[in-house]
Amino acid sequence: MSSLSLKGIRKFYGSLEVIKGVDLDIKSKEFVVFVGPSGCGKSTLLRMIAGLEHITSGELDIGGTRMNDVEPSKRGIAMVFQTYALYPHMTVRENMGFALRFAGVAKDQIARQVGDAARILALEPLLDRFPKELSGGQRQRVAIGRAIVRNPQVFLFDEPLSNLDAELRVHMRIEIARLHKELQTTIIYVTHDQVEAMTLADTIVVLRDGIIEQVGRPLDLYDDPANQFVAGFIGSPRMNFLPATIVDKATGKITVELTHHDKARLTLPVTSGVVGDPVIVGVRAEHFGMGGAGDIDITLDVDVAEHLGSTSYVYASAGGEALVVEREESRHENGNERITVSISADKAYIFDDKGHRLR
Repeated sequence: MSSLSLKGIRKFYGSLEVIKGVDLDIKSKEFVVFVGPSGCGKSTLLRMIAGLEHITSGELDIGGTRMNDVEPSKRGIAMVFQTYALYPHMTVRENMGFALRFAGVAKDQIARQVGDAARILALEPLLDRFPKELSGGQRQRVAIGRAIVRNPQVFLFDEPLSNLDAELRVHMRIEIARLHKELQTTIIYVTHDQVEAMTLADTIVVLRDGIIEQVGRPLDLYDDPANQFVAGFIGSPRMNFLPATIVDKATGKITVELTHHDKARLTLPVTSGVVGDPVIVGVRAEHFGMGGAGDIDITLDVDVAEHLGSTSYVYASAGGEALVVEREESRHENGNERITVSISADKAYIFDDKGHRLR
């Protein structure tokens, strides 16, 4: 299996730069997920690795070999697309073995490799069916099987689950994670769904506007986001952001006043910032405590509550500011109620007005 190295990768379409100098090292056997909002460049970057898009400048190495000008079929890569791309007139067996047959591989070897892939993906009962006779999840497994039989150095997945319903997405996430564990191969996976990223990845690469915002393990990005964008993108529900102003500064700490919460003040161990500067206080839904349990209390009007069994998510507001609070299910808040929650300084994040992390 192979490692990958991207050094100064750029992509222009005419005068439009869509990938803006990406540097990234991917270890052999690592499961890496590119995540970000639509249009951030994650699929373009994947297609550049595959050889389906020309690299304007920079260096792409796979297994220590420069690949910029190598044909896609010779890069040792297999790609699984969002749309499955199965041949409708071929059976599952024929679809899975087509690339090998096209490459002139012997029939007995094709049969053996297709059989091995079918066993791994539990496709053996479906080998003689046509794509129209399969469910969406089964078609996606065939597309993955077609990639497996090529025995690639690297698997590339481009939003492979976006056409599936919610239940099938969960099932296929488990299947892909199991597949990675069994094959022990390098996987690069593109998604806009941060839940997929958090549950599948060894390493997450967060992209925005053609640049990498942060690279790290899922829980490291969740607990220690580099900036407000990453803090808001990683985690479900997203982090709450409360506008505030720095009203006092002493050695090694600042005091901020929340804009929409009766001048509630919170003192944080931050060395930067100037009195009068606008800032943003970030609080995860699960880090709100019961009133009186933290350093400050704020009162919210409940809009609606989602009851999910062991927990609830309470969607509330104050001064036009929408917040999400996680509560134990034993508390049954509903609309037209008011709740008081607390914020602890040691659970709060703070960002400047440009989104840079201060703490």
